[in-house]
Amino acid sequence: MEHTLTQLFDFFEMPSVGLPAVFISAFVSATLLPIGSEPILFGYVSLNPHLYWVAIGIATIGNTLGGMFDWWLGLVSRNSFESLKGPTNGRMQRWLEERGPKMLLLAWLPGFGDPLCLAAGWLRLPWLPCMAYMAVGKLLRYLTITWLLTLVPDSFWHQLGHWLKII
Repeated sequence: MEHTLTQLFDFFEMPSVGLPAVFISAFVSATLLPIGSEPILFGYVSLNPHLYWVAIGIATIGNTLGGMFDWWLGLVSRNSFESLKGPTNGRMQRWLEERGPKMLLLAWLPGFGDPLCLAAGWLRLPWLPCMAYMAVGKLLRYLTITWLLTLVPDSFWHQLGHWLKII
């Protein structure tokens, strides 16, 4: 994962630290690519605790925009698919349509959130409520995970770093 992010930052000629890195990692992690943004966010917040809320906000915006990119891909693929074949109305589709954009509060869940965003676009759920629910869920996730990671003593992180250098 670290190598992939390094290549991404090098490609865009961006620094591998700082708020641009927080934004890009959050955006990319909201797509179907298996990259997590939490380590970069936590590292940034650990080094710059005075920018905690700014970093959380940037990560939330980046992750929400990445989710909306998935929503857009779902919308575009539905439009392409309908030109080839008539629409389907399966059980999962009815279940999501009944619950609507509120389901995107769960867009942060690993393995479930990205396809959920695609499905919201596929179902043509309205973009503004989708984005709002997505943002709330992703903000709560970043707040919770960052807070939990701050409860881990610094000595653990130092020992982990030492252990990883040995391997």
